[in-house]
Amino acid sequence: MIISTNNLQEIRNQIQKIKKTNPKEIIVVKAGDEEFNRKVLEIKGVNVLLSPEINKGKDKLKQRDSGLNEFLCKLAKKNNIKIGINVQEIAYLPAFQKASMIARIIQNIKLAKRTKTEIILWPENKYKKQDIMAFITVLKGSTEMGKKA
Repeated sequence: MIISTNNLQEIRNQIQKIKKTNPKEIIVVKAGDEEFNRKVLEIKGVNVLLSPEINKGKDKLKQRDSGLNEFLCKLAKKNNIKIGINVQEIAYLPAFQKASMIARIIQNIKLAKRTKTEIILWPENKYKKQDIMAFITVLKGSTEMGKKA
């Protein structure tokens, strides 16, 4: 189930409802800015943080505003939360925005590789294992990351 709200209390309430009815349900939270992402990564019960690269922040000269940093990746690893990349959102963007989004994804993959955080492609069951592995390795991920994704 995808939760896409910016209210943290509402996210906690929805997680509790979902866990009561179906404890094995995968809970996906749509990402926001870095502060929101940090608070979401601290919530117990979240399985996937979806598309942290899609935010309204402006890129800096030497670094992309990709919604993640090393601390957030370590926090995700500690709490066993995966970082999700929504490929469908990228497919329908104009060329300039698509290039910017892919550059942010590359930065997130580098951070995840450094901190050994898991990355998945969303929706999960739509892509073949070979396609996922090729996508991750083309964007500077390791083959091990591609196999786990």
